[in-house]
Amino acid sequence: MTTLNVAEHMQTLGRQAKAASAHMAKASTAVKNTALRKLAALLRANIDALQIDNAKDLARAVAAGLDAPMVDRLKLTPQVLETCAQGCEQLAAMPDVIGEIIGMKQQPSGIRVGQMRVPLGVFGMIFESRPNVTIEAASLSIKSGNACILRGGSEAIDSNKALAKLVQQALSESGLPTDAVQLVQTTDREAVGHLITMPEYVDVIIPRGGKGLIERISRDAKVPVIKHLDGNCHTYVDDPCDIAMAVTVADNAKTQKYSPCNASESLVVARGVAAEFLPKIGAIYAAKGVEMRCCPESKAILASVNGANLTDATEQDWFEEYLGPIISVKVVDGLDAAIAHINHYSSHHTESILTRDHMHAQRFLREVDSSSVMVNASTRFADGFEYGLGAEIGISTDKFHARGPVGIEGLTSLKYVVLGQGEVRT
Repeated sequence: MTTLNVAEHMQTLGRQAKAASAHMAKASTAVKNTALRKLAALLRANIDALQIDNAKDLARAVAAGLDAPMVDRLKLTPQVLETCAQGCEQLAAMPDVIGEIIGMKQQPSGIRVGQMRVPLGVFGMIFESRPNVTIEAASLSIKSGNACILRGGSEAIDSNKALAKLVQQALSESGLPTDAVQLVQTTDREAVGHLITMPEYVDVIIPRGGKGLIERISRDAKVPVIKHLDGNCHTYVDDPCDIAMAVTVADNAKTQKYSPCNASESLVVARGVAAEFLPKIGAIYAAKGVEMRCCPESKAILASVNGANLTDATEQDWFEEYLGPIISVKVVDGLDAAIAHINHYSSHHTESILTRDHMHAQRFLREVDSSSVMVNASTRFADGFEYGLGAEIGISTDKFHARGPVGIEGLTSLKYVVLGQGEVRT
């Protein structure tokens, strides 16, 4: 497409999405759930065809020299597609929050005032690599009564087009407008620039990808953005704590999977338990090949661990999201110092305290300024599915509108509703 054609294409998608959003907002629960179940069936019935299209993306990725983890994220295996289908069915089985009225209260004037949950309207989603995000975004859009415009990465264009076609088939067969879920058909980066500057059509932008992508969108967008830039998550081992439990949780939080944004990147340990705790977790990290970037005190304690890969932490390490087998380690005086350290260096994603002290736990929950705060649990639980949201469209570290994993409710807004019987203001 020429630049002009890209502009025209995006304007067309915007107009069509805006029109479709009005139909989606009034769609019945039964119809939306039918569309989700049809989509699940279509995914299962088209596994072979989808893998043919996916193979084109994989071949291009290999030829372009993309690294193995990136190629792996592109794969639409039967297992990945079955997970997508199950996600659609789970959403269909969940209650419909649209139209729900909460907080209805009688006022002295006689009127009753409450809030009704309604769709946002149109959201634009910009994502990289994983084509299964097309289904996650589409299914959440359908359930929440929104319309969406999806712009996937160029490396997955054939897979995304094939998946979007099935979404639109499910919508059509259910009596919903096919324009409720639209995929940007060009890989031209100019399309992103148009999508994030169309407030007349798009109500919110959700970027899902690398820090560079999210920084660019946050900087240039003329539409509100739901985002998180980094996942520098902390696990704080308190004094007192159950040492055995703390070792198990700190191990899981870091090593269960290195690449997600909810993996712990920093281990903060109270001085009172450091001598007992650190050698135990250090031995596990050493056996798994995890590099520990240490403050002087933690390094001195961990020096006795056989095979430990220890380096001196720099100031930047306390801010860092490693997304790999590296963790920063800091010994602090206690709870006050831990909270101060976390609030200063954290990306405000997810933090956990491992403690036996109820008051310490309550202070940590109140005072740590992050979108998810946990007691005696692994940070790896910071996920829409694990939180019972059915699915998530991303994680927000912003404070307005949505915060933490963004599920169906994060794609809605509340408007005031007032019920009266002829009351007038005096």
